[in-house]
Amino acid sequence: MEEAKIQPAAVISRKLPKEFKYYFIFMGPAILLFSSLFVIPFFGEIYYSFTNWNGIDQTYGMVGINNYFRTFQDKGYWKSVWFTIRFSALSVLFSNLIAFCWAYILSKPIPFRNFWRAVIFLPRIIGGVVLGYLWRFIFQNAFVQFGQATGLSWFSQNWFTTPESSFTALVIVFTWTLSGYLMLIYSAGFASIPGDLQEAAIVDGASPLQVLKNVIIPMIMPSITQCLFIAINWTMLLYDTNISLTDGNPYRSSEGVTMNIYATAYRSNQIGYGAAKSCIFIVIIVAITMIQIYATSKREVEL
Repeated sequence: MEEAKIQPAAVISRKLPKEFKYYFIFMGPAILLFSSLFVIPFFGEIYYSFTNWNGIDQTYGMVGINNYFRTFQDKGYWKSVWFTIRFSALSVLFSNLIAFCWAYILSKPIPFRNFWRAVIFLPRIIGGVVLGYLWRFIFQNAFVQFGQATGLSWFSQNWFTTPESSFTALVIVFTWTLSGYLMLIYSAGFASIPGDLQEAAIVDGASPLQVLKNVIIPMIMPSITQCLFIAINWTMLLYDTNISLTDGNPYRSSEGVTMNIYATAYRSNQIGYGAAKSCIFIVIIVAITMIQIYATSKREVEL
């Protein structure tokens, strides 16, 4: 009996080195790439946030937490933080609502479902910089001409001359490009719902709205958690579309946090100060996403 208990452990110990080799072959490149692009730069950023390095000189000095004190006193930085939070809140809300509605409609047996899914997802294929220039042309030309032809002044306004119009333009563009990607995740959530649950609810006399509220939404909460997580991170880290669409105009009123950090670190040659801003922003993102995950994951239903 004792040998029988010891033998499996011995077999596992002999197989472990060989299995570990296969694990390393398959996971090693991904771990190495992730460490090179994210882990090492992250710790390097924390280190440089305590220095006064300008990004050019080979020498620099340690300044402790002075860069963090400067950040908390920087009104321009916190203005960009507030802009990013407002932009993220509206973009996350609208993109998820639109994506959910598209996924709900396309979960029904309608003609050419896969075609419509491809069409809705298509905007996500366009790159961020190209997307910004494309929509800049639409706002300044197509929208203006349409507004003049129909008499709708909202379309014919000067889109990038006021903080409100620039903010609205960014929300429209990012909602348009993000909703197609989220629609695919919601579609997968709808496909995972057992059909007998909805049929049982309908047999019991539930209306379509009651089925949606009491059956569908609780069952796709994992998809909602994932979509909110992705949308929050992508909107909070907005940079390329912000540059090409508004470039922070007018007077840096539509400048996101990433633009502010880039301007500090590379345009003003204050790498240490920019690193401190970035570290604080990372803490803000982590706090928001942790709250979101906690609030939505506890509402998930287990089958």
